[in-house]
Amino acid sequence: MSKAENKLSVFALGGLNEVGKNMYAIQYEDEIVLIDCGNKFPDETLLGIDLIIPDVSYLVENKEKVKALIVTHGHEDHIGGIPFLLKKINVPVYATRFTLGLIELKLKEHKILRETELNEINSNSNVKLDQISLDFFKVTHSIPDCLGIVFNTPEGKVVHTGDFKFDLTPAQNEHSDIHKMAEIGKEGVLLLLSESTNAERPGSTPTEQIVGEHVLDAFMKADGKVILSTFASNISRVQQVVDAAIKTNRKLALLGRSMVNVVSVAIERGYLSVPEDMLIEQDQINEMAPEKVAVLCTGSQGEPMAALSRLSTGNFRGVEIVRGDTVILAAGPIPGNEKNVTKIVDNLFTIGANVIYGSGSSSGMHVSGHGYQEDLKLMLTLMKPKYFVPIHGEYRMLHHHRMLAESVGVEEGNTFIMKNGDVVDIANGEARQTRKIPTGNTYVDGIGADDVGDIVLRDRKQLSEDGMLVTVLTMGKRDMKLVSDPDTISRGFVYVKDSEELLKNVNNLIKSTVNNLEEENKKEWHMIKKQIKRAVGQYIFKHTKKKPMILPIIIEI
Repeated sequence: MSKAENKLSVFALGGLNEVGKNMYAIQYEDEIVLIDCGNKFPDETLLGIDLIIPDVSYLVENKEKVKALIVTHGHEDHIGGIPFLLKKINVPVYATRFTLGLIELKLKEHKILRETELNEINSNSNVKLDQISLDFFKVTHSIPDCLGIVFNTPEGKVVHTGDFKFDLTPAQNEHSDIHKMAEIGKEGVLLLLSESTNAERPGSTPTEQIVGEHVLDAFMKADGKVILSTFASNISRVQQVVDAAIKTNRKLALLGRSMVNVVSVAIERGYLSVPEDMLIEQDQINEMAPEKVAVLCTGSQGEPMAALSRLSTGNFRGVEIVRGDTVILAAGPIPGNEKNVTKIVDNLFTIGANVIYGSGSSSGMHVSGHGYQEDLKLMLTLMKPKYFVPIHGEYRMLHHHRMLAESVGVEEGNTFIMKNGDVVDIANGEARQTRKIPTGNTYVDGIGADDVGDIVLRDRKQLSEDGMLVTVLTMGKRDMKLVSDPDTISRGFVYVKDSEELLKNVNNLIKSTVNNLEEENKKEWHMIKKQIKRAVGQYIFKHTKKKPMILPIIIEI
């Protein structure tokens, strides 16, 4: 396919073969429209890393073509990377009212709100660019104001579902616009991108209404405080907690920064109904009778610094869980978080709390916001796409979604399972997957997103495993001779008092290495440091089988 024929392209920049940091792009000729820009959280191997966001180097190289960022909904894996993207490409952002409220919180934190163009859209909006126009349809998920997107291009319609499930009795009347989806499908869909999170799970996703009934039942049975932890963004779940607190005559305290921030946005924008005198401050919890208090907090995924984790270890200042309190985990653990969640549950049982945990039917306190197999098949049947790209999931989920698509009529061979960086090009109604663009992970450490690479991570890994030896040499500036004996400092390598002989031998080795270099007339600083690192490294490994980081420091006098 020649460059001239590459009119319509679909790019995968994140979210494929993984859960998190979702980002996709649609390009028609010289117009690129971005869909979402999320983050995911690191595992224990990425030492010191706070977030992982998509690599947007390709977009930066083509930033004059990037016309808009469309955000399907306000979950972190769809909006968490937006501030970092906007610092590189100041592109207009389009999102629903609630989603914009969450994005604004992030832009304020990064001090770029004033420079950003934010545009509010809803399911009836139409956004017109030069070659592409966009329509939207409402979908049900576990956060308010979620949209699917229709890209109307001269080549045909491309549909992105966003995250969705079909719930005929949703909380807060967040119904999916099934009739509109059917109309879109009747008009003809060239390519469908549809989420795959629950493609392995048979049946249909249970309704959110079930959770509300179980929450109320737990509140009514509780004798002491009720502490419930869930995703701050699950506003329908938060409303169920508020309603249960009202019916059981309890006041409600919010713990955790994200919980306070998201609830504030939801109340301010009319997505959450809370009586004026319902909310109390954290320091009022101990002043009230336990049976009159409920606590809504973050930490359902076992995050070490989140409120629930600190409560479970007695490290939350001014608030404690005591024997007889009821603790509810109203969220299922994201794959990879099970170990941390289990640790918190064990801590809570040790305290003597009544702990209600586990997803689905085991506790009744959580249902997924993502469609099961029957939901996914319904979306495919409504849209009737010619081509299909399963998105948002590990490879096995994408594979199962492909099988579901073929079972409801998508022609075999017309489904593309993409990896991040893959591109599907469409010209004259025919789609091919033949090229890639550079992409990958960008690591965020603190507020920086460009200063942590593989070399830095490798050094951190070495430091974490074998520690560090710092050797300080004081040398004459003119004659390059040692003025005094080297001083070697161990950090995380060996305990100095138990290893005095080893460190003494290291210092003698450094001294002899420097003297040998002087005799060979090798007096460049970089040469001296290189030889010290080599000699000391070999000696240390021979005697300890460890490989600490060796850092020679030369002081000139």
